[in-house]
Amino acid sequence: MAASSNSSLSGSSVSSDAEEYQPPIWKSYLYQLQQEAPRPKRIICSGEVENRPKYYGREFHGIISREQADELLGGVEGAYILRESQRQPGCYTLALRFGNQTLNYRLFYDGKHFVGEKRFESIHDLVTDGLITLYIETKASEYISKMTTNPIYEHIGYATLLREKVSRRLSRSKNEARKASVTSEEHPTVEKISSLVRRAALTHNDNHFNYEKTHNFKVHTFRGPHWCEYCANFMWGLIAQGVRCSDCGLNVHKQCSKHVPNDCQPDLKRIKKVYCCDLTTLVKAHNTQRPMVVDICIREIEARGLKSEGLYRVSGFTEHIEDVKMAFDRDGEKVDISANLYPDINIVTGALKLYFRDLPIPVITYDTYSKFIEAAKIANADERLEAVHEVLMLLPPAHYETLRYLMIHLKKVTMNEKDNFMNAENLGIVFGPTLMRPPEDSMLTTLHDMRYQKLIVQILIENEDVLF
Repeated sequence: MAASSNSSLSGSSVSSDAEEYQPPIWKSYLYQLQQEAPRPKRIICSGEVENRPKYYGREFHGIISREQADELLGGVEGAYILRESQRQPGCYTLALRFGNQTLNYRLFYDGKHFVGEKRFESIHDLVTDGLITLYIETKASEYISKMTTNPIYEHIGYATLLREKVSRRLSRSKNEARKASVTSEEHPTVEKISSLVRRAALTHNDNHFNYEKTHNFKVHTFRGPHWCEYCANFMWGLIAQGVRCSDCGLNVHKQCSKHVPNDCQPDLKRIKKVYCCDLTTLVKAHNTQRPMVVDICIREIEARGLKSEGLYRVSGFTEHIEDVKMAFDRDGEKVDISANLYPDINIVTGALKLYFRDLPIPVITYDTYSKFIEAAKIANADERLEAVHEVLMLLPPAHYETLRYLMIHLKKVTMNEKDNFMNAENLGIVFGPTLMRPPEDSMLTTLHDMRYQKLIVQILIENEDVLF
């Protein structure tokens, strides 16, 4: 999160909300080291160099030896040149002076410059970032190795302070819970309550469904100084200084991300759509037990469609189903799928099936797929039922709850079989490949497993009162 090393929310000019929330003390040591790091000094070639690559500037000195490069750098910290290898023409090297020695790095270009994982728009940025990293890792290697040993993430005093005050404010309205932000014009470095604060508040909100969820960390480039919300240390460098959870916005060092608990609290602002969104992410973002699509569609189907012939087997018009999908993505829980707009109940059932098919991780997860298939192959009915029950316990809580609720609904569908002609076996044929897919995208595996997929769903429907 953006902050200065001595930022504080106290002060008479700050709002009362801001006064209530004191951030941890952001540790300034690594920030100070970055400020002290040597600055790049480009050593320009005095003459024109033939065959100079168009993406290099006058710091390119052509084909010269390591000894010549060392002499040109003149022992100046941060000085650098580019040269073409004598032994491997067409290969280029960055010669950089650091720590009283000349360091040589193989240099690459693919539209951006790089020597490792990070890619830069300019050689100057690459060298600047490299000098910062070298300086900090030289001066503070032991400090960095111990950063995760005393994190602020679960700091007792900090978390306790937040829990009561934030939870009270969150309980006033759902909108405030979703925003959980504080701004202050007089304190530009304190832009908002961090995702860390938000997480502490939501975790201890009585109305929150506490499903475990891993963070969805992605490498991120932070503009301006940022501090790690796990260890409270500065995130150094020019680009790709750390990782950010794309679901909740938590900002941490890459090495700290390995220690963060599976307690992601997705922020609605970051969830762009309902369909194609990870199931657990969606329910945590909306603070619901199950995905809203499942609740709303099933409610509508049970209100007016249980006796409809071929329920779930008969398809609705694809265009209308896509309309419902877009309506959920646009309107969320305020969506209207009533008979006034969609008189054909098969459009609603089609939208529900499409939701399950579009899940990035199926309701019956990839991790449990093979175990369910193996359970279905057991010949003895009692042993098979016990095996299915054991595998059900391995499902993530949000997946388990969604499956449980769906099976209760499908049981009601079978109770109207004399009207809709849909029994558990028929529904198994429809929902088998909808609820479970093999981890490997293999048509052969899918075809081979279809009868077992059907059988699993049939067992779940017929025994929902025992299994769940």
